[in-house]
Amino acid sequence: MAWIRPGDLNGFLGLALDNVTQLVILASLLIGVFQFPADLVLYRMVPGTALGVLVGDLVYTWLAVRLMRRTGRQDVTAMPFGIDTPTLFAMVFGVLGPVKLASGDARLAWHVAMATTVAIGLIKIVLAFAGDWTRRVVPRAALLGSIAGVATLLIAFLPFLKVLRDPVIGLASLVVLLVALMGRVRMPLGAPAVFVSVVVGAGLFWGRAWAGYGPGTGHLAEVSLKLAVPWPTLEWLSALPAALPYLSLALPFALVTTIGGIDNTESAAAAGDEYRTRDILMTEAGATVLAGIFGGVIQNTPYIGQPAYKAMGARAGYTLATGLVIGIGAMVGVLSVLVVVLPEAAVAPILIFIGLEITAQAFHASPREHGAAVALAFVPAAAAVVLIEAGAAIGALGKSPQELTADAAVAWRTLQMLGNGFILIALLWAWALVSIIERRFAVTAALFAVASAGTLCGLIHSPLPSGALFWPWAAPSPATAALAGAYGLVAALSWALALREFALFSRAGTR
Repeated sequence: MAWIRPGDLNGFLGLALDNVTQLVILASLLIGVFQFPADLVLYRMVPGTALGVLVGDLVYTWLAVRLMRRTGRQDVTAMPFGIDTPTLFAMVFGVLGPVKLASGDARLAWHVAMATTVAIGLIKIVLAFAGDWTRRVVPRAALLGSIAGVATLLIAFLPFLKVLRDPVIGLASLVVLLVALMGRVRMPLGAPAVFVSVVVGAGLFWGRAWAGYGPGTGHLAEVSLKLAVPWPTLEWLSALPAALPYLSLALPFALVTTIGGIDNTESAAAAGDEYRTRDILMTEAGATVLAGIFGGVIQNTPYIGQPAYKAMGARAGYTLATGLVIGIGAMVGVLSVLVVVLPEAAVAPILIFIGLEITAQAFHASPREHGAAVALAFVPAAAAVVLIEAGAAIGALGKSPQELTADAAVAWRTLQMLGNGFILIALLWAWALVSIIERRFAVTAALFAVASAGTLCGLIHSPLPSGALFWPWAAPSPATAALAGAYGLVAALSWALALREFALFSRAGTR
């Protein structure tokens, strides 16, 4: 079959292991940090969340096969699909954990998270109808630049830390992967590069453990293989009153993943696979709603990196295999076993390669003169990375960022405002710079006006730790009004430039 090739094993290992890791992180945080019952997490939340992955990957497989048949091409690669990482942490620390701590009721926290997930999916359905229009209007440097920052600073940088924490395993796996995929060196017996990389890393890890050296492995929980088929429930409707304060998370995360879906569709088009944006977005929206109704607590999204999977030689078999393994694996309770067997340092190089490919594509597929706009889009993502790492360091000291005082508190708040909503900030900044480069100052003014309005309600630059929205007249910090005013000022200056350009053009036309 044309839609299954040996490279699909590469793609499957990368995509499946990424999703497996997300589910195990979800379970370990809820069970280990917030003391949720293991049965509720492993046999209701995880299977429901995995169901969304199963449905989305099946649909994306079908879309790829349909594109192959319509175009007659056999090199079409399916869009990768899975669990959204930022939403995972936002739901755990912004919804599930706080509700559990405040009420002591784990089932209530679960129902509130389900309601929030369904709300995210419903909002994404509405936003999906503007997807194709957005791709036509927004320049590639803004669309691809906003995900290139994520690719370099989140997808590649954070896994690189895991590589360096265990360099014997991590560097060996990374070099094998780069030699095979970027150096185009054939692996023994023609084996897929990702497979060889993971086998090398896992072999070194377990060989070292067998010899009695190096760190051991920890187990998430002692769980038995148990059938846990997700089923729909409307119990979450009774939790809507309790969910209202948390639904403010729904809009920004729905918007961010919708923009990400548009970006990723544009990325696939730049690689040669032209999917209809609405099909991609409606699939992620529908899968998210379905996951929420069946007990899931994390939204789904198309993953960054379709060109990287294409470079691996993957077609459509890898999404089919990933959906089946994640969906069925969650139903029988084997996902945590896989993560124990495969050390993080051996898996992290796959994400590093994907991040490098995406970043390179953002510069190659954008006009040369727009390179600065692509680079500018990295800045908000850098703030998000610093927040993650600095927050972890402060927490390890037994403190919280809210305990910072004086200049340190101001610096943290500024960093937080730059990092909250970073994908949308990157998109607006890169687009504005492109419009400046092209001397379309009316567009510049409109973009800064949108940024001002978004700042006033927390859609971007929210000063709240959760990144939540708020009413303009109830801003939680004076910095919000100051930043919104600054955006308004530069919008006015840009509009004045636009009028000046129009006047000069009119005079030239009358001569």
